[in-house]
Amino acid sequence: MSRTVMCRKLNKELKGLDTPPIPGEIGLEIYNNISEQAWKEWQSQQTMLINEKQLNMMNANDRTFLKEEMNKFFKNEDFEQAEGYVPPTK
Repeated sequence: MSRTVMCRKLNKELKGLDTPPIPGEIGLEIYNNISEQAWKEWQSQQTMLINEKQLNMMNANDRTFLKEEMNKFFKNEDFEQAEGYVPPTK
């Protein structure tokens, strides 16, 4: 049986992740409060940001930027988006 979480991003009870997606406190926070669906949405957004802004994951500043944008994304705050990207209407 899959576990469910009250997803902070999507504001509804949804299937949770099977394991924390990243190590440490942030990973546990995501595991406990973010659904699998919201995590997949973030992964798509993250990929667009990495590609559009040509981020280098070996660069600490780029990793910090991405972490900050992830926090904004999951808190439903304004976050950086790929130039020209128009999110789908719900």
